[in-house]
Amino acid sequence: WLCAANSQNSSGDGIAGLVLQALTTSKQRARGGEKVFFTSFRCETCSKEEAKYRCPRCMKYSCSLLCVKKHKLALSCNGVRDKTAFVSVNEFTDLNLLSDYRFLEDVGRTVDAAARHCLVHNPATKRLLYCLRNKARGCNIELKTLPVGFTKRRENSTTFNSNKFYWHLKLIFPHCDAEYTLKGVPDDKTLADILKPYIDPVKSDPVVCQRLKIYTASPQSDVRILMKIENRSQNSVRYNELDASRSLLDNLKGKVIIEYPTLFVVLKTLKNDMVVLGQGEHVFISCYVILGYFSYISSS
Repeated sequence: WLCAANSQNSSGDGIAGLVLQALTTSKQRARGGEKVFFTSFRCETCSKEEAKYRCPRCMKYSCSLLCVKKHKLALSCNGVRDKTAFVSVNEFTDLNLLSDYRFLEDVGRTVDAAARHCLVHNPATKRLLYCLRNKARGCNIELKTLPVGFTKRRENSTTFNSNKFYWHLKLIFPHCDAEYTLKGVPDDKTLADILKPYIDPVKSDPVVCQRLKIYTASPQSDVRILMKIENRSQNSVRYNELDASRSLLDNLKGKVIIEYPTLFVVLKTLKNDMVVLGQGEHVFISCYVILGYFSYISSS
């Protein structure tokens, strides 16, 4: 391509000529011992040096290993590219297609390895999962477990002892991009008590309080606890709003849980795209009622 550009744009005119000229200048500067940067972006952590690296996950620019570590700590970024991130049709390239193909191959290998895992055929494991599902069914909770090899199956530490569930629980605070994992949470504990170590300005840990200062500075009445409704299509995601004054068990009754509960803590005063079941849908119902009324009037 560069040879063709050189032959067609020997005078240096046109885009190809400018690219060729820039590369030639960069080579000459590199031979002279100068630092050559192939990007005009500055480091988004220190805002002083030219960027040399770009995080595959959050696409932030960094200039050094120190800034890379700082950005990972500040944004809770693991630096691993999200293979399932949404890509619009206009931006979809052959590289995205190849990435999706390899991702499906990895999924196939993971499922096959999980099916061969010794724990799948372990009678004790099967009895434990059957007992958990059976006890949950007795509490009017539909508990579903994933095959061995899935992350949630590996993480789940839920147990049942002395007629009580001790749940593995995940708390997500979307306004601060923070999440916390709790183990052995008794089912008779209220959601308000579960959240106190995180959003209570007096009882919360100072480090946690600083990270969740948006929540700790807000009135407790503005806090909403949501849980995603399972078995819905991706374009129709809805959430159930839970009652903070009631126990975890009471809030989970009549719901479907995959491995363990995941609770989203949001604030009423801040905007979010989570649609609560029964809210935000009455608008569409009203439109249908109005249209039906006008159709009746016109026909009569």
